[in-house]
Amino acid sequence: MNYSARILSSIHEVKAQDWDRLAGTSHPFVSSRFLGALEDSGSASIETGWASRHIWLVNEKDEPVGAAPLYAKTHSQGEYVFDHGWADALNRAGGQYYPKLQCAVPFTPVNGRRLLAKSDDARQGLLSAMVQACQEWDYSGAHLTFLTTADKESAQQAGFLARQDRQFHFFNRGYDQFENFLACLSSRKRKNIRKERVAAQKDISIRRLSGDDLKPEHWDIFYQCYLDTGARKWGRPYLNREFFARIHESMAKDILLVMAWQDDTPIAAALNFIGDEALYGRNWGCLTHKRFLHFELCYYQAIEAAIEMGLSRVEAGAQGEHKLARGYEPVATHSAHYIAHPGLRAALVDYLTHERDAVEQNIDVLGQYTPFKKGQS
Repeated sequence: MNYSARILSSIHEVKAQDWDRLAGTSHPFVSSRFLGALEDSGSASIETGWASRHIWLVNEKDEPVGAAPLYAKTHSQGEYVFDHGWADALNRAGGQYYPKLQCAVPFTPVNGRRLLAKSDDARQGLLSAMVQACQEWDYSGAHLTFLTTADKESAQQAGFLARQDRQFHFFNRGYDQFENFLACLSSRKRKNIRKERVAAQKDISIRRLSGDDLKPEHWDIFYQCYLDTGARKWGRPYLNREFFARIHESMAKDILLVMAWQDDTPIAAALNFIGDEALYGRNWGCLTHKRFLHFELCYYQAIEAAIEMGLSRVEAGAQGEHKLARGYEPVATHSAHYIAHPGLRAALVDYLTHERDAVEQNIDVLGQYTPFKKGQS
């Protein structure tokens, strides 16, 4: 099958319905609405080091058969799969690591489809277009992050290097309510979670907001919370207020915003996105410190909401061994990397083999410390 690839400098160069037909509905982050909000708000732009270079693949009849969210990057920020050491190694060897291509959802460490195609043939066409773009533009490589199994396997078939990391996810094993989940935990862990929830909920009110219940004033509060977290963790927020205004207009039904008030004063908020199968925890922040409130809004409220909505899991984002004691289990995440420089590629082959082994061992060890009763996880 012969394909033709076109590079898009904006998601709006193709019809939204055409893009979404390829992206599907199960995952909100690769929708034209989400990617468009990142672009239109300026959160993902040339100025922020995320220049859109999306791939649009058509067949001989000019019918769209594949797409990929792709960006030209001049740094490695906002990716959550860390390659700063790779950049330093190539620069010290006299090479130039940036710019590079990043096939990802900006600022979003969430597993999902990156090669938006229904056949492996078309996925190979998208990967080939990335490699060709790197060669023509003299870029150091192309990196695909937080991949599905199908995308990972396609990338490996195309010669991309496989990388592995881990996150913590909650799995809904047919629970009818939060108490059913707690009943599967060891007595000590169950008591600890109940104590944390009582302490976190004392003297506050919590609401879950979605769809028409979401108002602009809620986003004003959440953005203050988001800025506070950014200031404490990485110094500069990736997303601006305009981004949240745009997703409010186009994605309110896909959003679950959990907010806490104390004496009618908002003190904290956690942002989640709703997929067909999963609830995705994304950002959180607090304006007043309260013990265990982070666990309550980000983890326990998410579990409770996912159970009520009949979703199969909660993906709570990057990092965080503390999630383990709260019912979230270690799972592998996958990325794939095309490296143009032969010397760097050769060095990474050995490095990634050892890294994957270490990650798998880490997952195995952590899996022994889940809070579930024996035979329940």
